[in-house]
Amino acid sequence: MQPVKLLIVGAGSRGAVYSAYALEYPEQARVVGVADPREFFHVRMAKKHHIDPDCVVEDWRELAQRPKFADAVVIATPDALHMEPAVAFARRGYDILLEKPLAPDPQSCQRIIQAVQEQNVILAVSHVLRYTSYTQQLKKLVDSGLIGDIVSIQHLEPVGYWHQAHSFVRGNWRNEALSSFMLLAKSCHDIDWLRYIIGHACVQVSSFGSLTHFRKEAKPAEAGEAKRCLDCAYESQCPYSAQRFYLGRLYQNKRGWPLDVITTELTEEGVIAALQDGPYGRCVYECDNDVVDHQVVNLLYDNGATATFTMIGTSETRDRETIIFGTRGELRGNGEKIIHYDFLTNQTQEIHPPHAETRLLWHSDGDYLLMKSFIEAVATRDRSLILSGPAETLETHLTVFAAEQARRESRVVQIAAYGKDEG
Repeated sequence: MQPVKLLIVGAGSRGAVYSAYALEYPEQARVVGVADPREFFHVRMAKKHHIDPDCVVEDWRELAQRPKFADAVVIATPDALHMEPAVAFARRGYDILLEKPLAPDPQSCQRIIQAVQEQNVILAVSHVLRYTSYTQQLKKLVDSGLIGDIVSIQHLEPVGYWHQAHSFVRGNWRNEALSSFMLLAKSCHDIDWLRYIIGHACVQVSSFGSLTHFRKEAKPAEAGEAKRCLDCAYESQCPYSAQRFYLGRLYQNKRGWPLDVITTELTEEGVIAALQDGPYGRCVYECDNDVVDHQVVNLLYDNGATATFTMIGTSETRDRETIIFGTRGELRGNGEKIIHYDFLTNQTQEIHPPHAETRLLWHSDGDYLLMKSFIEAVATRDRSLILSGPAETLETHLTVFAAEQARRESRVVQIAAYGKDEG
């Protein structure tokens, strides 16, 4: 088959990850256009992919207004800037890979889904957790009846102390007005993943959580009035020191994410300059963040199964951990291995899912397998390859919005009623 032609809208961290598929598998995909308002990023992508200069632009609208000249578009703009390009490219007949979340509000999510359904284009939302080899192995075990029927699931996302500080205190997703609320920005992955594993729709949710630690009231007295880590006498004792974390990554020659987010000048001088002047050098107790640093969600599904989800920002950075309680046994997993306990035999078995054979190992092998599925779906028109398509993606997003409403209003929210209220 001819390589699938891709446009990349948003050439930052996630856009670079998805476009890397075309560099690794040029016989399957080719990037023929890029849009990003930041010169460094669109120039970098243009050089890597040898893109025609006429197809390297700052504003995605320039590409969307042209007659269709590619097969699909990857949209990896900031969360609040998803809806407009998604609708525009759908109307042009492009298949779409859209970075999660769909959009920061229910109405925009519904507009995207309506547009792709009206135009009958393929939409894959990057719920990469569905696609990992680990998840696929777990899903097969559940669907085989190995543990009987699912009664309940406990699912934990330990975001990690430094990841929380980087992305949700200092970074792009720190403030709801600038991005979206925490459950949508970070954990719509997980609410979607639970729906996929259980195989039934959620009907009721409740939720609790708050911003407890990363605020001025929690600032250690020893830190005084310092606003930046480089100026702080307490810095060497602070686990959230930007100086120790980012310079430490540089000295270890770990120059990818998240270091490449704070600066394009990956030298000691460049990192120090970013910490002196940029958002990533700020004291975690002196930022304009307002998203929660911990949250629990309780979910009831239409088959009577329940799930509890916990997001915690003050944790070791590690893989998600899950316990699935069935009527005939348990499955316990952590992204790398699955432990099966059988009620009938009292025997325990350890299962190690294989990784896909690729060098593209972000989110385990989830990003690679998502791109592989999307490219093949576009080439063959086989929509069954898309595990995170329009209808179910909208359903799980509405669950996330309902859970956040439940947290804010301290009540149980009915999902069906919520969807109707939101139009």
